[in-house]
Amino acid sequence: MPVGTQGAVKAVTPAQLAEIAPEVILGNTYHLGLRPGGEQVARLGGLHRFMGWEGPILTDSGGFQVFSLSSLRRVEEDGVTFASHLDGSRHFLSPERSMEIQRQLGSDIVMAFDECPPGGTARAELERSVARTTRWLARCRACELAPHQGLFAILQGGTQLDLRREHLDRILELDARTPFQGFAVGGLSVGEPKAEMEATLAALVKELPGDRARYLMGVGTPEDLLSGIAQGVDLFDCVLPTREARHGRLLTSRGRLNIKNARHREADLPLDPDCACYTCRSFSRAYLHHLFRAGEPLASTLNTIHNLSYTVGLTRNARRALLETRFEDFARRTREAWTTEEP
Repeated sequence: MPVGTQGAVKAVTPAQLAEIAPEVILGNTYHLGLRPGGEQVARLGGLHRFMGWEGPILTDSGGFQVFSLSSLRRVEEDGVTFASHLDGSRHFLSPERSMEIQRQLGSDIVMAFDECPPGGTARAELERSVARTTRWLARCRACELAPHQGLFAILQGGTQLDLRREHLDRILELDARTPFQGFAVGGLSVGEPKAEMEATLAALVKELPGDRARYLMGVGTPEDLLSGIAQGVDLFDCVLPTREARHGRLLTSRGRLNIKNARHREADLPLDPDCACYTCRSFSRAYLHHLFRAGEPLASTLNTIHNLSYTVGLTRNARRALLETRFEDFARRTREAWTTEEP
């Protein structure tokens, strides 16, 4: 799911995004709530109309900003007080306020408001945080959403499996009363060692209900996508494809490529011969190298089109392989094609 934090996937238009054809894109409650504001988006017809995107939209709750803006916020039982990263003004985000903003935005998938502690958080503090997230989830469930909106619960607990399982038990107790649309694993890829993240995921995902969507939040390297899919994850989001594109770092079927490197200056060949995106159909590596070196904004657009096409295509091909019961072979061949040297 490409990330459109401010109501736009960076560097591409909705029409370009439609050609890439992701099934869902993301918006962010904290950022859109600050600017332009949920009320204004609602007056202008909701986020779909506001940003010109007809497909499904998932909105994060603002819980990740409890982690990413730790120097600008104070967490209390009622909610979180933020100093705006824009102008320093004070804003309060609670489970109820997060649900209200998401209802105003009109997204299709609504994420529960949670606390996302950083990797390495001490056990006692992690326990307090998870307990608070459970109470906040109950408050989110009590809020009324629009008929088309579905609420996802978020599972926290760091890399402490026993704490994760206790939290899942509490979530399932709430689910038994009123089912959630899906279940998300949060609080990974936030500073913990990679091996611990993978071990936690391997043990945890199979314990989530299999009849609802399983969502791994904020993880999106090609390697992590294949690993997560093998564990049973259905949904992913990450800023990596768009962020890397803006820095000239490109994902290809042969491995990673840095378009600013001098070796591409006269390379009259496509970025990825196995990719049929607009960028690969239309332009040479030499042209993309020139645009990036010249600081042309078009470089970000063309690079982003490719990185999103590659990432969405990888998950699309993985889905096809799963349906045809050949995923293990598909994943092995995909990994084998990635070279350790720049392709």
